[in-house]
Amino acid sequence: MDINLKGKSFLKLLDFTPEEINYLLNLSSELKKSKQSGKESKNLEGKNIALIFEKNSTRTRCSFVVAARDEGAYPEFLGKNDIQLGKKETVKDTARVLGRIFDGIEFRGFEHETAEVLSKYSGVPVWNGLTDKYHPTQILADLMTIKEVKGTLKGIKLSYVGDGRNNMANSLLIGAAKMGMDIAIVSPKKLFPEEDIVNEAEKIIKETDGKITITEDIEEGVKDSHIIYTDVWVSMGEEDEFEDRIKLLKPYAVNMDMIKKAKKDVKFMHCLPAFHNTETEVGKKIYEDYGLKSMEVTEEVFESEYSIVFDQAENRMHTIKAVMVATLGNL
Repeated sequence: MDINLKGKSFLKLLDFTPEEINYLLNLSSELKKSKQSGKESKNLEGKNIALIFEKNSTRTRCSFVVAARDEGAYPEFLGKNDIQLGKKETVKDTARVLGRIFDGIEFRGFEHETAEVLSKYSGVPVWNGLTDKYHPTQILADLMTIKEVKGTLKGIKLSYVGDGRNNMANSLLIGAAKMGMDIAIVSPKKLFPEEDIVNEAEKIIKETDGKITITEDIEEGVKDSHIIYTDVWVSMGEEDEFEDRIKLLKPYAVNMDMIKKAKKDVKFMHCLPAFHNTETEVGKKIYEDYGLKSMEVTEEVFESEYSIVFDQAENRMHTIKAVMVATLGNL
């Protein structure tokens, strides 16, 4: 089956078939090998890329910049104070302006609708670097990393532990379902995924033979798991909710006891940044206010042989490169 994604935006994995996702994963692996051998093909030669960031980032920004330059494109960073997006100019108008100037647009911000409007009116591919509902470039990197480590995706059990209704849980549910995986969302009931996301994932697994478990029971959720995955308890823009989240999620912190409940060859994943010690400003403040030396994952697990978090971080660049090349490049 021929896969052609030229001109298509990458806003959420719901928009892509399992075959298209597999194509992107295979392309990511090819481009990774090309970079490692110093033989990039410059598939984006002469292209101009706009990088819109309402939210700060380390991995997303660096990955887009390096991926674009590796393939011969020119990235332009546009922070929240650099353009008038939604302030003095509507998103629709900004989209039409940028679409006349740039060949592709990355958007990382709050409302998912903003990415949708940019895609609808710009006339060029738009890539979602994170919104409040979805984080598809991260999931693509996660799937690539799991496939590298485990050799397959089908039948792999991934247990996501923590806030079950954030953009990571949403995207992992959809991504895992698309690839026929066994995904468990392990979370307090108050933070279970939203019903519409679960319904979408349930529809998908009927076609892919995947499996979905949503539970507040840690034993059930991580039993026989190949991958234990977590994320920060409080997302950007929700900092006033720290106290409530800590009360809810403290029992769901990933520690060695939890690791031992899974398969012997289990791997630990985190999209980063992670609060695993007190060596950051936030980490120090949390310790001062709540007496916690770590939050969603302990230092012991984070620095252990089980952890593959930096493989994930690197693969953000390779998968982002694949998305840009597939939707904009000269393949």
